[in-house]
Amino acid sequence: MRITDVHAPRGANKKIRAVGRGVGSGRGKTSGRGNKGQGSRAGRHFRPGYEGGQTMLFRRLPKRGFTSRSCNPYQIVNVGSLEKFSKGATVSPDNLFDEGLIKNKEGLVKLLGDGKLDKTLHLKVHRATESAVKKIQAASGTVEILKKS
Repeated sequence: MRITDVHAPRGANKKIRAVGRGVGSGRGKTSGRGNKGQGSRAGRHFRPGYEGGQTMLFRRLPKRGFTSRSCNPYQIVNVGSLEKFSKGATVSPDNLFDEGLIKNKEGLVKLLGDGKLDKTLHLKVHRATESAVKKIQAASGTVEILKKS
């Protein structure tokens, strides 16, 4: 191996774009900076987040105490996923957490009517859809609505 055999990896040596070298270069006259204004001047500087005089995004957003309205505080549990429990069991948020159906014991739980249920269960949840309640009652079970704490 000789020194002439050693090469830089492909893309390591990029050709520097020549600006201000005549109209034929494609970057002549204004050198790609456009005409007039802050961006065309020497020593130009824009602080991060500057939007050309428009109120910046970080000033338009609230600084503290913001809660998104689109955030859903409920943890969803479908009727079909309750097949894990034994017949006649009382299902509360603690039991749902132990089975891995919800991630937070203290959080609010909402029961949705997706799936089938053939077992009699006694459910304690914070909210339930009409279809979910009908399916539980059709399997001769009960749904108790807990108060939000």
